[in-house]
Amino acid sequence: MRLTTIRTGAATRAVKLDGDRLVDLGESDLGIFLAHEDWQRRAEAVSADDATTYPLEGADFAPVVPQPSKVICVGHNYTNHIKEMGRELPSYPTLFPKFADSLIGANDDIVRPDETEAFDWEVELVIVIGKQVRRADDAQAEAAIAGFTVMNDVSARDWQFRTIEWTQGKIWDSTTPVGPFLVTPDEVGGVRPALEVTTTVDGEVMQRDDTGTLLFDPITLVKYISTITRLNPGDMIATGTPAGVGHARDPKVYLLGGETVVTAISGLGACTNKVVKE
Repeated sequence: MRLTTIRTGAATRAVKLDGDRLVDLGESDLGIFLAHEDWQRRAEAVSADDATTYPLEGADFAPVVPQPSKVICVGHNYTNHIKEMGRELPSYPTLFPKFADSLIGANDDIVRPDETEAFDWEVELVIVIGKQVRRADDAQAEAAIAGFTVMNDVSARDWQFRTIEWTQGKIWDSTTPVGPFLVTPDEVGGVRPALEVTTTVDGEVMQRDDTGTLLFDPITLVKYISTITRLNPGDMIATGTPAGVGHARDPKVYLLGGETVVTAISGLGACTNKVVKE
């Protein structure tokens, strides 16, 4: 299944993709829908014959989950990216938070802050949680994964590297596209999918890798993070970015405004965003 949140005028609705229609799931956003213990059964039961529908063409995608209780991001999780940043392979996941105010829809403009001169792209596979879990074992971690989506973890590198702690470079308002759909694991080969990830900037390929090369896979990440804090339905874990970021290039390449950035993952879709100056 493919589930998401769309904007309908002044409101938002949780929907399921059915052909070229989006079928209303009866809740205002996907986070609220995932809080139902039987969300999967409910989604499967909804039909375009007996629910409100919206056209897929021209749909205004909100962030897949507009108000997650938490977004946990993982740094240094693709071997090639770790090497390009000049670091050693970590023994444990490198974690930092992102906030709901940072999130935008899959086709929204990315707002480039005036305060940064080092605005960078990062395509990431995102785990979406569908069941509350704490101190998960392998089976519980697998059961907690509702599906996957795409994120562009846009970073203000000059702010990120002001200190050894990265958060201030990662949480700028309205900079992080996520979407367009939550895709359930059965559609992408399970909870440890091997999917091509790419970033293009104005049509030029900047990043290309495979999620099968993640150092810490989705099951490992859910187990590790749920040891620290409970994971709730709608929470998201961004699993890290591969090699090819602008900051690691020689010379460095940054987003100045006016570019179109496409972050795509095979089987999941793409975020297509224009970068605009604030």
